Amino acid sequence: MSSQEVSLRSTLGGLTAEGQLHTLSVWFILALRLMMGVAFLQAGSSKLLAGGFNAAGYLANAPAANGSPFTDLFVSMSQTTWFMEFVNIAVPWGQLFIGLGLLVGCLTRLAAFWGAFMMLMFYFGNWDITHGYINGDFAYLLVFLSVAAFGAGRILGLDAYIEQYDVGGQPLIERYPWMRYIQADC
Repeated sequence: MSSQEVSLRSTLGGLTAEGQLHTLSVWFILALRLMMGVAFLQAGSSKLLAGGFNAAGYLANAPAANGSPFTDLFVSMSQTTWFMEFVNIAVPWGQLFIGLGLLVGCLTRLAAFWGAFMMLMFYFGNWDITHGYINGDFAYLLVFLSVAAFGAGRILGLDAYIEQYDVGGQPLIERYPWMRYIQADC
């Protein structure tokens, strides 16, 4: 193995997967992070700039029209006032902050987790299996999970600096090991 190749190995449920990253892999994962950052920044900012975002009509109608297996859940959400007040703020602002976090590589794992969660909700809300179970929402969900798994914020992003921030003579990530779950791995 050359000094530029990195081996990956993971065991899950008794199954082991192995592979080697190519030196260009870092650029592709950066491109995925930036692509999703731009997409979510644009989605959130357009909702905020248009004003009056309201997801109730979508939640009450789209899943039922699409045959979603979670139609009753979505309809129930649309009829719960406090939940709709939360969603109408959380979706546009969440998209904006997820987009910004990904673009600058700050708290990337946390941003990618919430992006994946949103895409899971969109996947079931936009349910359409006419052409199979895989659609753009599902693909974006996997992109978010890949960005999180690779700790993509360390690639030309602020996460590389945040995790090394000195706290009492130790890098932040060493002083608070639980932060590995929201920051990149060391």
